[in-house]
Amino acid sequence: MEIGLKGMIGKGLRAQPVKDAMKKYKAVYFGATGGAAALIAQRIKKAQVIAYEELGAEALRELQVENLPVIVVNDMYGGDAYEDGKKQWAKK
Repeated sequence: MEIGLKGMIGKGLRAQPVKDAMKKYKAVYFGATGGAAALIAQRIKKAQVIAYEELGAEALRELQVENLPVIVVNDMYGGDAYEDGKKQWAKK
């Protein structure tokens, strides 16, 4: 993020140091629905490895997408939809 990453896509939680870096460097984390890889793949119009090619599926890629079915989980202001959801629906 320090050198320019502005968005990440995944399915799980981000560690606090990652969330802190996202806030500091104004990046976002998009949550994708697990098990929906075929649907998501249809929305990727172009993918290009830009770093760490040796990591295979974990390589850093630049994506061009259209109508990608993701939500903003962690925003650049420190918001966390996973934590907010737990708080909203927690039994008191």
